[in-house]
Amino acid sequence: MAGGNAGQGDLHGRVTDAGDTADFPRPAYAWYTVAVLLLAYTLSFIDRMILTLLVAPIRAALDISDTQVSLLIGLAFALFYTLLGLPIAWIADRWNRRKLILIGVALWSAMTAGCGFAGSYATLFLARMGVGVGEAALSPAAYSMLSDTFPRDRLARAMAVYSIGVPLGSGVAMILGSFVVQAVLAAPMVHLPLVGPVEAWRTIFLWVAAPGILVCLLLLTLREPLRRGMARADAGPREAAAPGFVAHLRAQRVALGALFAGMSLIGLVMYGVIAWVPTFFARTYGMDVSQAGLWFGLIMATGGAAGLVLGGTLADRMFARGRTDAHLRVMRLSILLGGPPLLAAVLMPNPPLAFILLAVAFPMLTMHGVGTVALQFITPNEYRARATALYFFVVNLVGLGFGPMLIALLTDHLFMDDGALRYSIALVTGIALPLAAVILPAGFSAFARDIEKMADAE
Repeated sequence: MAGGNAGQGDLHGRVTDAGDTADFPRPAYAWYTVAVLLLAYTLSFIDRMILTLLVAPIRAALDISDTQVSLLIGLAFALFYTLLGLPIAWIADRWNRRKLILIGVALWSAMTAGCGFAGSYATLFLARMGVGVGEAALSPAAYSMLSDTFPRDRLARAMAVYSIGVPLGSGVAMILGSFVVQAVLAAPMVHLPLVGPVEAWRTIFLWVAAPGILVCLLLLTLREPLRRGMARADAGPREAAAPGFVAHLRAQRVALGALFAGMSLIGLVMYGVIAWVPTFFARTYGMDVSQAGLWFGLIMATGGAAGLVLGGTLADRMFARGRTDAHLRVMRLSILLGGPPLLAAVLMPNPPLAFILLAVAFPMLTMHGVGTVALQFITPNEYRARATALYFFVVNLVGLGFGPMLIALLTDHLFMDDGALRYSIALVTGIALPLAAVILPAGFSAFARDIEKMADAE
């Protein structure tokens, strides 16, 4: 396998000295790697977000509130996804990343299937935690692999394509869920072989878990990439990792603080919107939730993918022209262009205007996905998986863990009216996005300095 061990042993995989000029993989294989990882990421978001269109049947079946549903969508998943991300990333910095991802895909697919058999709120909560454990293995290892597969001048585009899994998976979950809602209304019970009659909404978990088998097979066709830019000290990275990683974080605290805080606030809005917009259309306009999910899913899948590619291409071009803080600038631009139409969308008097504004907002807002590329640029190879895991720990704990829940709490306890969901979304959007737009520029100059230091060190 290409991830042989060149003096580091089976645990570490191959590494190169900072000055190594070894060729990167052929472009065709490199993009094939992106395609397989994109498929895994898309599946992860389908499994993660499918609950957003099953709010009504789950509430009815388990007799729970909006806030309890929001915990299933967000905190149940995010808690273990974030907490276990750091130790799993520690393994990814030392072990075969492809194998780690494969194990994660198998685990989250099994736990997603388990959600369909949950007989109570507690067991469904535990199954959602299991999904989070499995998915924690994917992105830190995937970003580290891609950083060793593409040169810097093509890395933003490659990671942007991988990140399409976020809107694509969320969009497919919405579209798929819309048909499930229709099926539930048409036939509330389904007969499964060896199981017997079950509520129709439960079967969707089995369907979305099944593609995990295909993804696992495709992962077997990938090779562990050569680790690039790692110093070959006699002590090895294991002995020096902990103090070195902490020192790295302290040295870049300004740039990382702006990046983490800005992305957390953006995530707070994005995850909250994705979780509640279909229900918003149902409660505000009396629209069928399946139709709302279908249209919103199409907007996310197409507009989100276009925005990520646009953001990656723009960041690559700005960076190539000498703008070393390009990635943070693109993130701020995404807020300035996408925030106003998103805020206006939930206040529109009718569904067509709301959908039009969402279609304008999503391509702009998803340009912020270049933030993960920025992190790779200022992080040494031996810390990349852990830095990425820490990034997702903060961003997902705030965004996914509290975004859906904050909107639900405002609806349940501030407005105390299910019909006021639109105002809860507007309030969170109107505060969090402007705050992010103010915080990000505080890291521009520090990020530019840090990236120049990294280039000098290599």
